Amino acid sequence: MGITAHTNSRPEVSTRYRDTALPEIFGFYNGKHGVLTSRTMMLDDLSTLLAYDPSSIHKQEFWVAIIKHNALGKKAYSTRKKSAVRLTELYGLDQSITLFRVLQTLWRSDPIGQPLLALLCACARDPLLRMTAKPLLHARQGEEVTKKQLEDVVRNDAGDRFNPATLNQVARNAASTWAQSGHLVGRNIKKRSKPQVSVANVTYALLLGYLCGMRGQSLFQSFWVSLLDAQEHVLQQMAREASLRGWFSYRGIGDVVEVDFSGILTPHERQVLSEQN
Repeated sequence: MGITAHTNSRPEVSTRYRDTALPEIFGFYNGKHGVLTSRTMMLDDLSTLLAYDPSSIHKQEFWVAIIKHNALGKKAYSTRKKSAVRLTELYGLDQSITLFRVLQTLWRSDPIGQPLLALLCACARDPLLRMTAKPLLHARQGEEVTKKQLEDVVRNDAGDRFNPATLNQVARNAASTWAQSGHLVGRNIKKRSKPQVSVANVTYALLLGYLCGMRGQSLFQSFWVSLLDAQEHVLQQMAREASLRGWFSYRGIGDVVEVDFSGILTPHERQVLSEQN
């Protein structure tokens, strides 16, 4: 089903984007603050919300579901409202936003890939979560990733914007988020693990790079694809399968790779990309 417009080792990748690198017109966020100061990526709440009324497409509809109809099962009105705000910050919750529209379609099509889909979108929209990716991607399988490592990388990137208590909270929420996505396992001691990767995940990660202006083979070396933690031949195989499903056009012969997301993007989005390139 298509999406309507409504080597063997993974190469070394950049684990950080400069603010100017992310095109906010498609739903990316470049600001200095993030949801991790108070919440995780809220995977359970997102799953519940998207299952509550799959036909919802506008933010107002999602907010009514959360606040008025209590779709998330929160007792206090204030908690419902905060949840609506944080989920909107993380995911957009509006199909006029490119990242959310494609996320919502892939979400329905590939349940196995939902944790990584959420992680990819949250990373695109939360600068603090992007910061904490560095120690995760540098850790080997089974190696411990400590709270101090997460605190240190945020402190180095964010400067003195956060006090020790806030840094501690960010690190805890980051560790929980990476556990929800499958990158970490363990209750008290978090160790690096491999997330379960699906065809939808490869599609979404390649799209994020595509929206950032990457083309050809470089798409498979982007920060977004590195979050999948999969070998390149696996990624190429899944890209071929996604192409057969009609999610995007993919052709790869040797080192020559052609990827085209025209079928996913609206005419306006294609025009914006054309002007940027």
